[in-house]
Amino acid sequence: MINAIPAIRETTGTPAQKPPVLTSSEEPLAPVGSAVTQNTRIDTCSSVKALSAISRPEKDLVIWRRSISSIISDWLAKIEPSQLPDFRVLVRPTDVRRAIGPQLDASGMPSTNEQNLFIDDVSDLVAVFADITHSDLVDVRLDRISHDACWKFHRDSVETRLLTTYVGPSTEWVDPACAGQALREQRDYKGPIERLEVNDVAIFSGSLSKSGDGIVHRSPPIAGTNHTRLLLCLNTPSITSPEPWRADS
Repeated sequence: MINAIPAIRETTGTPAQKPPVLTSSEEPLAPVGSAVTQNTRIDTCSSVKALSAISRPEKDLVIWRRSISSIISDWLAKIEPSQLPDFRVLVRPTDVRRAIGPQLDASGMPSTNEQNLFIDDVSDLVAVFADITHSDLVDVRLDRISHDACWKFHRDSVETRLLTTYVGPSTEWVDPACAGQALREQRDYKGPIERLEVNDVAIFSGSLSKSGDGIVHRSPPIAGTNHTRLLLCLNTPSITSPEPWRADS
């Protein structure tokens, strides 16, 4: 068990502006709102330590607005979509590097110093999530998405989930006041939609949280747009988790 939130590597090298989501070959997505709601159940922060506010029963979403090193973001932007990783592993925070390194190599992701920095970032976020959720194991997913995965507005059937998008359009969500309408209308919903920025770290409460509510959100519909996303999703262990990773596996 991790006893304190680790000092995460917030940047490596020279910080830069967040990389653009679109390239010349990509079609733009429908516009969404950029202003974060003033709902008191939602916090934004500029420090990793403030993510722990999700442990309070009155909080349903905490967003850490961050930038990562341009070394990582520029490297990821140059990787062919087919070489982005797509895997799931249940792992102790101390074993993240050993568990995911071979998976990244197997995907075709270049085995470079930039890959090491990327692994460091994932490892740090796993450690933070494990501390906040008091979990010895974390269900780690790196998803390569080029279709309309989870496009429906929904609440996750979890207590707590961490999401960050490294490449492509980020997760969309709605203010709790609009949740019922979004759930009912789905694709016909025309109300306000918020979208996380690339590299933002968001911890969502789900329908199994203490509040009994969860933030209604969705993956952005991207089918036919030439977008590919790289999404990190962290959960506590569940019946759907794979077997825990072992060094001899």
